[in-house]
Amino acid sequence: MELLTLALFIPACFALNLAPGPNNLLSMSNAKRYGFRVACFAGVGRLCAFVIMITLAATGLASILYASEKVFFIIKVLGACYLFWLAYQLWLEAPAEEDIDALAHTKNNMTTIGLAKQEFLLAIGNPKAILIFTAFLPQFVTPPHNIEGQFFILGLLFLLLEWLAIACYACFGVYLRSWFSKPKMRVLFNKCCSGLLASAGIGLLAAHKD
Repeated sequence: MELLTLALFIPACFALNLAPGPNNLLSMSNAKRYGFRVACFAGVGRLCAFVIMITLAATGLASILYASEKVFFIIKVLGACYLFWLAYQLWLEAPAEEDIDALAHTKNNMTTIGLAKQEFLLAIGNPKAILIFTAFLPQFVTPPHNIEGQFFILGLLFLLLEWLAIACYACFGVYLRSWFSKPKMRVLFNKCCSGLLASAGIGLLAAHKD
C-alpha cells in the first residue's frame, strides 16, 4: 500500500471516527458517569460490531474487485462523491439540542460489560456504519494486487483510530464536557471534520484522473 494512499486515508478516516454520532456521545456520557477507563473499555463493544461490518464489507467488495476493475472504478468514483456528501452533511449539521446524558439510558450500577453491550447494540443497529465501510474503505484499495491484505490494513487502521476517538470523547466527558457541549464549539468541530473529508474526496478524484 502506497504512503500517499495512507496519507489520504488517515486524516479522512479520523474525521469520520471523530464525527459526533450516537456512539461517540455515549462514550462521553459514560466517561462522565463512570470514568475514563470504563468508557474506553466499554468502547470494545463498538469495535466488535465494526469488526463484523468490516469483514462482511471487505469479503463482498473483494469479490467485485476480482470480477471487474471497471465496476470497482465506478464504485470508487461514487464513493468519492459519498465523501463529499458526508462533508456537506457535517458542514450544515446543527448541534443537537438534547443533553448527551439522554443518549446513555444507563443505570448508575451498570457494569462495564453491560456498557460494552450497549455500545455494541448501538453500533450494530446504525445503518450509516455499514455504508461507511462499503463506500469509504474501497476508495483506498488499489486492485488487483493483495486486495484482502489492503482491506485488512485499512480495517485495522480504522479500528485503531476509532479507539483513539473513543478515548478523545471519554476525555471530553471527563474534562472538556462544558467546552464540547457549547453549540458554537460543536459547529466548529463539525466543520473541521467536514474539511478533512472534502480534502480526501478531492485527492481521490485527482488520483482517478491519472
